[in-house]
Amino acid sequence: MPMRNRSRLFLLTFVVALFMGMLCWPANAVQAKPNADEPKAIYKVDTDKKLVALTFDISWGNKIPEPVLKILKDKQVTKATFFLSGPWTVRHPEIAKQIKNMGFEIGNHGNLHKDFSNYPDAWIRQQVGLSEKAIKQVTNVKTTLIRTPNGDFNPRVIKCLNSMGYTVIQWNTDSLDWKNPGVSAIANRVLTRAVPGDIILMHASDSSKQIPQALPQIIDGLRAKGYQFVTVSELLAQAKVKTEVQ
Repeated sequence: MPMRNRSRLFLLTFVVALFMGMLCWPANAVQAKPNADEPKAIYKVDTDKKLVALTFDISWGNKIPEPVLKILKDKQVTKATFFLSGPWTVRHPEIAKQIKNMGFEIGNHGNLHKDFSNYPDAWIRQQVGLSEKAIKQVTNVKTTLIRTPNGDFNPRVIKCLNSMGYTVIQWNTDSLDWKNPGVSAIANRVLTRAVPGDIILMHASDSSKQIPQALPQIIDGLRAKGYQFVTVSELLAQAKVKTEVQ
């Protein structure tokens, strides 16, 4: 058989074999179904009610937290969730107590500000245990919500934290206030992205220099859109109620 004909025959055989192989390929090998049992973090809650949770991470400084708290008081915002790091809580116990005494919800933001996914479960348990102990000693709050440092996690990390009794809280709307992009940029980002059931990420650390100016605009703007403020736990309860009704 001439070389040209051999090449054509080989090519035809290869194409037929490839086609038959695709027909016999298992459907789940092409597109795996998502695992419903895989541990998950909470970004937002599915609800028709105009409810949002304002959340503030604090891991450094004492210049920004107090103005943020004053704004919330002046604007009569009584529901918000603060995620506190252990070392910050120890260094600034009076501010941590003020957050508790104002009735705001307190969550855990870890101890060392390092990505949990880079460390084994034993390290994660130790770090979360240290911050949990510090928050409990200062505020008498046993935390059950956690926002991991840098928002870093993977399924293993979530599974480890769930086994400690924690619900991992992320965010759906990120203010990017830590980048200090400008007061209007921070406020507009939140106001244009917020949706019912949203968890909104902000910071009350000293690195977020513009949040005291942006926060009043965010509060007023969300209220003008008909939103009410709740804690993260209250938002999660809405999802539970909806599930039970269904």
